[in-house]
Amino acid sequence: MKWMIIVLIMMSLIGSMMWVMPTARQKYQAALRLHAKKEGFRVQLERITLPRAKGEMEGETTNVTSYRLTRKSRDKSQRTQHTPWTAVRVESLANLGLPEGWSWLLGEKSLSESQLALLTDVIAQMPGDVTAIESSPVEVGVFWQEEGGETALAEIKTQLERLLDANF
Repeated sequence: MKWMIIVLIMMSLIGSMMWVMPTARQKYQAALRLHAKKEGFRVQLERITLPRAKGEMEGETTNVTSYRLTRKSRDKSQRTQHTPWTAVRVESLANLGLPEGWSWLLGEKSLSESQLALLTDVIAQMPGDVTAIESSPVEVGVFWQEEGGETALAEIKTQLERLLDANF
């Protein structure tokens, strides 16, 4: 009887220790986010509400990780003249100038034809699990599901730097 009590206590302790240990996915995400910070990204967990998809009553709210690069050497007048925009991977009616399957969350009709052409190319080059691309006066970024590891992160950085170089 004593042995059974000891075994149950040991199993309880081991189970508690296993419960607080990070999973393989959590270890992967922590390593990826640390690498991203070293590459100059600002990584943040956010809750966003997507635009209402075709046939839906209201937009879906989701938790997602954002990866952003800060704009360098922008003066105050450039920041105040910048029109923020966000394009998301949802099919809705607000999709003017975007590839099929993408819609505007913010900034529809605010970009020029050349800017839309660049954005379309950037979207085509992004990993398939990028759910949104955004541009603000201070930074550009993506909302990403974090698949593909450092290879996908490098491609995201390349594409975001294209947007930074184009200054929109």
